[in-house]
Amino acid sequence: MNQEAVSILMCRPGAAPTETFEPAAERIVHGPVVQRIWIDYTDPSGQFCVGRWECDSGAWRVIYTEHEYCRMYAGRIRITDEAGQAREVVKGDSFVVPAGFRGVWEVLEPAGKEFTIYESHS
Repeated sequence: MNQEAVSILMCRPGAAPTETFEPAAERIVHGPVVQRIWIDYTDPSGQFCVGRWECDSGAWRVIYTEHEYCRMYAGRIRITDEAGQAREVVKGDSFVVPAGFRGVWEVLEPAGKEFTIYESHS
């Protein structure tokens, strides 16, 4: 049996974000909303990725097509679903946003999270 060696990949803070962006103008509730993302790993299928995200202020409407696990390492955010139920999340909290979620994501204090995303291509 010929097996190729697989190595462990370390996630390390990078000097510069992989991407800096703002949501589409029609999704911004109040801003500015400048988000920074560091992608540490994406699998070959493009369905699974791991990284970090930071944002200083703002609120925008979100529509999730992916499942996302988050662990906050800084700040405070409020996530409000379409029914108006709001949850505040702070440093140290972990949570999951399931695919299909729609609502408003609001950064109340400069925030940062580590995330793991899975998006089904079926």
